[in-house]
Amino acid sequence: MIALIGNRPALQIGRYQVIDYDTVWLDVALERAVRAADHEDFPFVNDICSGVVQYLETKCPLKLLPIEDLFSRMRKMLIKIGCERIAEKLEPLAPPVTVSLIRAAMDAGNGFELAFFETLRFELGELRAAGAEEIRFTGLRESALILRGRSKWNKSCEGLYDEIYSFISAWDSDQLRSNKLFSLCMEP
Repeated sequence: MIALIGNRPALQIGRYQVIDYDTVWLDVALERAVRAADHEDFPFVNDICSGVVQYLETKCPLKLLPIEDLFSRMRKMLIKIGCERIAEKLEPLAPPVTVSLIRAAMDAGNGFELAFFETLRFELGELRAAGAEEIRFTGLRESALILRGRSKWNKSCEGLYDEIYSFISAWDSDQLRSNKLFSLCMEP
């Protein structure tokens, strides 16, 4: 059995599910919508966020909630209370997502680095489109071992590790240059 934090449902973000999440990103998403709607004097951001959290913890009948559905419900709620302009400006924002590179490496297979990088590029795009702005990667070393078909670390693995790290760092830099908030965290 899975114990859910505060009885909240897991969130579906692209093909990933996030179980252990805080709710700061909800405040951020709503504050962005308020600013975009030019209602910076809007006093109910905290109250609305508290209501959404209460819904997630006590009223949501789902164990898995797609992030798009959550934001659709938030828009409907904003419209109901007379905040149509804010509802129009509300964009999906996901909690931090953790991605294991091991799966992509196993799917690509030994010697198929190009497939690995294409899979990674596609997944980053999908996550970004789903509202993920903070993505954490795990399994960098293991993925290099898998892609090189090695059981022990060597110079070839080290080189591939550096390529993977550079690829992820370049993606992060591209997002920053295009003025999108985006953060990638890597664990070896």
